[in-house]
Amino acid sequence: VLRGRGIQWLDAVRAGSSYHHCPLLKKAIHTFKFGRIPGLAGHLASLIAINLPSQIPEGAVLCPVPLHWSRHHLRGFNQSELLAGELSARTQLPVRFLLSRVRATGFQSHRSRSERLVSLQDAFVCREQSMPSSVILIDDLATTGATLDACARVLKERGVRHVEGWVVAHG
Repeated sequence: VLRGRGIQWLDAVRAGSSYHHCPLLKKAIHTFKFGRIPGLAGHLASLIAINLPSQIPEGAVLCPVPLHWSRHHLRGFNQSELLAGELSARTQLPVRFLLSRVRATGFQSHRSRSERLVSLQDAFVCREQSMPSSVILIDDLATTGATLDACARVLKERGVRHVEGWVVAHG
């Protein structure tokens, strides 16, 4: 299914719900990010938690999708980091900040899939030399999967064998 959507690097994506078919969830995610309400992280992480796989790859770590420093400064927090922290508390999986976003990519929500792919080229780099064998990327939303796939590419090019994404909702 992923390959048919143009996803090349991700091994799996797990979502708590559908974004487009749940207007209250759509509003909650928007409020979380743009209304700057970090207290919603626990509630949104619970949606991811209900969909966790029965088998998590051994040695897996949680890795929040990074924001560019300018977006982090504007928002005051990275929603993916908050979600990863909540999920770590529930799963006992460690959080590792393996990636950095080295250039601003702008808002992805109003772009087509092809525009997203272009804007995400070379946007992420690995921060660490030592890589785990399995990484679970954490984000709030996956619409086209382009951001998760761009992160997965960088990780796999550095030797990570298995990369999946856990998100609150898919679009």
